[in-house]
Amino acid sequence: MKKLLTLALFVCLPASIFAEAKDLRIVTLNGTVSEIVFALGKGKLVVGNDTSSLYPPEALALPKVGYQRALSAEGILSLKPNLILGLEYAGPPEVIEQLKSAGLKVIIYPGLPGVEPALNNILAIGKEIGAEKEALKIVQDIRKKHSKIAEKVSKLKSKPKVLFVYHRGTSLAQVSGTETPADEMIRLGGGINAVDGFKGFKPITPEAVIAAQPDIILIPSRGLESLGGKDGVFSLPGVKDTPAGKKSRVVAIDDLILLGFGPRLGQGIEELFESFHLKTPGKK
Repeated sequence: MKKLLTLALFVCLPASIFAEAKDLRIVTLNGTVSEIVFALGKGKLVVGNDTSSLYPPEALALPKVGYQRALSAEGILSLKPNLILGLEYAGPPEVIEQLKSAGLKVIIYPGLPGVEPALNNILAIGKEIGAEKEALKIVQDIRKKHSKIAEKVSKLKSKPKVLFVYHRGTSLAQVSGTETPADEMIRLGGGINAVDGFKGFKPITPEAVIAAQPDIILIPSRGLESLGGKDGVFSLPGVKDTPAGKKSRVVAIDDLILLGFGPRLGQGIEELFESFHLKTPGKK
């Protein structure tokens, strides 16, 4: 604790002055927030981030402060930041309070999945770090892409049932219900969540997968890699007995593009629509 207090005293002064954006030393606590700061052209101000910060490559090379839900105040303070940015998942709460008590400026943004919350976060972060014009440009690009796809979705005569699978290694496989980033992205891409009887995530079961009868299995790219590719997806319990399994329809998209609701949101919506509505499924 003594060491923590010493570090806190050291960083109190910079937090109180905030002269110019160029003087900022930013620690980001979430992959989406990291990506936003870099997309706004302020990546050089970031002195550390959490382990969910996977993009861009420059973010990967920075010192890590742990995972966003299991942060250490001491690790963050050792980087001598004067601005800390995160989403509401950041924690544990006592660590966030320690950072605030140390005199640091800590801003926690909403993490609700959706186009408007995402755009609001980009604009708010842009304003905070002196990149309002850059933020507006990104927001306009996302709105343009979203509007284009939304018009196409409104004209669809049918939509595929999509099962989102979250998988890491051999021990964790869950499907995504309602009120999740995956559920929202499936809707934006012109699909229907194949499981809608529950909120959040729950473990996968053969019976649940077969009952859902998905036309497409949607999975983040890293999850696909952890399964060893598409064959690994089809080996999951029940998948072979679904339309997706019988037609070999798996859609894999970069984790942060798919679930991040960050600056590449428009790209993600476009990629999903194109993947869901291939004229010749399986050819992509």
